[in-house]
Amino acid sequence: MRLVYLSPVTWESFAQRPHKFVEWFHGRTGGSVLWVDPYPTRFPSWRDLCRSGFSASTNPSGSFPPWLTVLKPGGLPIEPILGSGYINGLMWRRHLYQIDNYAEDSSTLLAVGKPSVLALQLLKRLPHCLSLYDAMDDFPAFYTGLSRFALIRREREIASRVNIILASSSELKSRWVNVHSDVRLVHNGLDLMAVQRVGPTMTSSPQKVFGYVGTIASWFDWGWVCALAAARPNDEIRLIGPVFERPLGKLPANINLLPACDHVTALKAMKQFHVGLIPFRKNALTASVDPIKYYEYRALGLPVISTDFGEMSLRTCVRGVFITHSAHDVSGVADAAIQFGRDVGDASAFAVQNTWEARFDAAELFSQL
Repeated sequence: MRLVYLSPVTWESFAQRPHKFVEWFHGRTGGSVLWVDPYPTRFPSWRDLCRSGFSASTNPSGSFPPWLTVLKPGGLPIEPILGSGYINGLMWRRHLYQIDNYAEDSSTLLAVGKPSVLALQLLKRLPHCLSLYDAMDDFPAFYTGLSRFALIRREREIASRVNIILASSSELKSRWVNVHSDVRLVHNGLDLMAVQRVGPTMTSSPQKVFGYVGTIASWFDWGWVCALAAARPNDEIRLIGPVFERPLGKLPANINLLPACDHVTALKAMKQFHVGLIPFRKNALTASVDPIKYYEYRALGLPVISTDFGEMSLRTCVRGVFITHSAHDVSGVADAAIQFGRDVGDASAFAVQNTWEARFDAAELFSQL
């Protein structure tokens, strides 16, 4: 059994859902994986030139596991233009032949992790392969203008051609069940070994740390965070991660911004928190999000304060989760989270139940292969 995986992120980027999927596939089947790195699928913007954030590599040595082959097809950032497939196809010719030869066996699974012209071409070239689209984000929501409309159309065509759609959130599943007969909800998960190496946190001190680890960009609710800082003036609001969008005004003195770090260091940093934060705006971009940090916070025993967005809005009654609906209820929600009684056994059980392996096993893909 083999897998061709068209990834939305490079293999060298920090480990995310795509990396965990291919590791799970190899672990369950022993089969090899042909990983296809992404290429630009929209027009470039000035933000691309300004952005220079931290990227923690999963492969700093430049070596790959023996079961993995990585292709870097490349391409010009012209995909929204009609005929871009022909132009970029000249660059892809060698890689297309390589994928054809690799996937000539009917037991090959073709997995699309991001809509693209290349993905469409491969679905047409490999009709004998079982195929799936892993809808792990609302990809068009990240784009604007012609790039957005082109990606919406392309995503729909891919969805119509694949055998299975995996949806990472309830919102994405409800969207795709209207256009496909086999849509399976596969939430995000966590790396059990990484969490177990760190162990549940039991931090206790007079000054409380309300912490966040992750990217700080357009979806980050600075207003809410500043309201929390004002409501807890004697506590620390600790934010760890690359900052792509800063607040308009001066930050309160008890907000501490720390640089991005690798995943292991991030998990260790979470052990110093008393409460984990997920302060995202509620908009079209976050409506389909199931944040991985939720699983990591709870697996470490942390109570979670989240704004009312995406999959988190459905966890109002879940143990250890405290949902805030506006900056006005921050104080009361923070008090309730601080008083949450932690349970090491509960955290360990949560970690085991929410692994990436458990998620992908539950999708029952191999029954069709």
